[in-house]
Amino acid sequence: MSLAVPSVTLNGTTLSVAGEVNAETVMSLRSRGEALIRSARSPLAVDLAGLETAHSVVLSMLLCWQRAAGESGATLTFQNASDRLRSLAALSNLDRQIPGFETA
Repeated sequence: MSLAVPSVTLNGTTLSVAGEVNAETVMSLRSRGEALIRSARSPLAVDLAGLETAHSVVLSMLLCWQRAAGESGATLTFQNASDRLRSLAALSNLDRQIPGFETA
């Protein structure tokens, strides 16, 4: 079984995440995303539509990206998270800490 290699790209003000993120791949993806966030220095939308996994390491990565954005004066809003990732965030009490994950 081959895994979809995870990637993160910046196109204008949209940071897009795609592929399968796991414990082995999260650190390189996290580092790449942080570098892109720091270079953008503007409000960014993080598009999670291409993300193929819902895992606690993904939530950790998103929180790290949020911290990196705050340190560089940027803001992030997360969009198109899967229902499964949203549920995991809610179960972890992180849904209110990740902009775009809030539930009504």
